[in-house]
Amino acid sequence: MPRMSRSTPSLNPDDFPTDRFVLGGDDYTLDCRPGSPEAAGAHVMGVLNVTPDSFSDGGQYVTVEKALSRAAEMLSEGASIIDVGGESTRPGADPVSKEDERDRVVPVIDALTDRFPEAVVSVDTYKPDVARASLAAGADIVNDVTGLRHDPEMAAAAADWKAPLMVMHSMGEPGDLTRPREYDDVTAQVRDALARTVETAEQAGVEQVIIDPGFGFGKSDAENFRLLNEIDELLTLNCPVLVGVSRKSTIGATLGTPDDPAPVDERLFGSLGATAAAVARGATIVRTHDIAPTVEMLKVLGVTLRQR
Repeated sequence: MPRMSRSTPSLNPDDFPTDRFVLGGDDYTLDCRPGSPEAAGAHVMGVLNVTPDSFSDGGQYVTVEKALSRAAEMLSEGASIIDVGGESTRPGADPVSKEDERDRVVPVIDALTDRFPEAVVSVDTYKPDVARASLAAGADIVNDVTGLRHDPEMAAAAADWKAPLMVMHSMGEPGDLTRPREYDDVTAQVRDALARTVETAEQAGVEQVIIDPGFGFGKSDAENFRLLNEIDELLTLNCPVLVGVSRKSTIGATLGTPDDPAPVDERLFGSLGATAAAVARGATIVRTHDIAPTVEMLKVLGVTLRQR
């Protein structure tokens, strides 16, 4: 039976508790309540890959100075968070040792927080040792694409530093995260898995958890778009929702075909459309390579959503 169409949810920031949706503390605050004026639709997390092999920008920012130059550009364009990653999650990417990953990200985070003390910095890692070293260097948030499955000790690392923890839904181990999986009800199964992850994090002492449905990680194109259309169901976990759709293969397949997808550098407008759909459903952090266009789109979308 075809699924019935769903109305756009009414997102009132007063319906979301500040202790769970307003991130940070004395050094910074990010109001991630859906519909909040501060979010202007959503906060933008800029992708800063200090890797040689990421699918979109690998090799472009492997030196500290190049990374700082890109971070300065992203901040000037309106990024709220800079997400620094030292290991690619693209299909077929080689694993990186914790020592090599730490050597890639820590000097960048140290320099970034020194030059731009106002910047909110997250570290994209699933290794607790890398997270701890990054937090010591000045990172504010930990972003774990395995959702604590690779190493639950990550929750303790974030808790020890009183850092918000981003957890993404995925299956399998690093290097195998994008392989297609079987779902009977993708939204319900992703929500239930994230609920268990949130419980694990909170039991370890993490006070603020951000959930990410894992667009493009082991889901079909149809399942990816269904998740975007049902973001509001994930909000029942009482956590801010992050989405990362930027330049993903589903966008390329939709703009072209699965056999002849649009090239990575021609997926901007499709990425913006998917982002808008997710934010209209309640996502309040969006991870993207394209800062300025996303900020401009969200500014207009945020004003529009507040008129409802």
